[in-house]
Amino acid sequence: MGTPMLPQPQPPSSSSNNQFNMSSYNNNPYVAISPVAASGRTPMGRICDALNRCGKKVEDATRKAEALADNVWNHLRVSPSLADAAVARLAQGTKLLTEGGHDRLFQQTFQILPGEKLLHAYVCYLSTTSGPVIGTLYTSTERLAFCSDYPLCYHASPGYQQWMYYKVVLELDKLATVNPSANRLNPSEKYIHIVTSDGYEFWFMGFISYDKALKSLTEALQHSRHASVLF
Repeated sequence: MGTPMLPQPQPPSSSSNNQFNMSSYNNNPYVAISPVAASGRTPMGRICDALNRCGKKVEDATRKAEALADNVWNHLRVSPSLADAAVARLAQGTKLLTEGGHDRLFQQTFQILPGEKLLHAYVCYLSTTSGPVIGTLYTSTERLAFCSDYPLCYHASPGYQQWMYYKVVLELDKLATVNPSANRLNPSEKYIHIVTSDGYEFWFMGFISYDKALKSLTEALQHSRHASVLF
């Protein structure tokens, strides 16, 4: 039997599939999956519990975000399921409130390297062979890192499934290019195309704060180039 496959990053397309078939993983060194802790509750059940506990805070945060309505709409409609995307955004907002913000989540998800400092966090999607994956893209003084907002169904073998978080981790010195892109037929659909020094490509899309994200990623690339010149 072949090695289980992770859905691989690819250019954005209209195709999507919420079931992740992992039968031909091509050993992308930047992609990983992280098991969900064993529990009798389903991921959606835990999300609903968290939403119920923090409903009022989520409502307050939602009201403050009304000024970003157009960007939020563009973000949500990237998902094959508008309802799933909305639930994921609410769940992630709730998680931020309960866990203590992006710094704590970044530390829990990726661990902190010596001297590393989180700079920014952006909600977006990663385009993969199985469809867009909703999550959060982090930029730090050392890395770019993406983690899906909720676990994805991982079919390790017929009749057996696990829930896994989808992650991408890129050290800044591995960045080769950061390029803005857009759908020629619909310019409001904007992407950020990242290429590593060893030829791996990642397409991020559906940003709520596209311009800020592009600026941050471009600065990260410039920082890595400056550091390479110094050393």
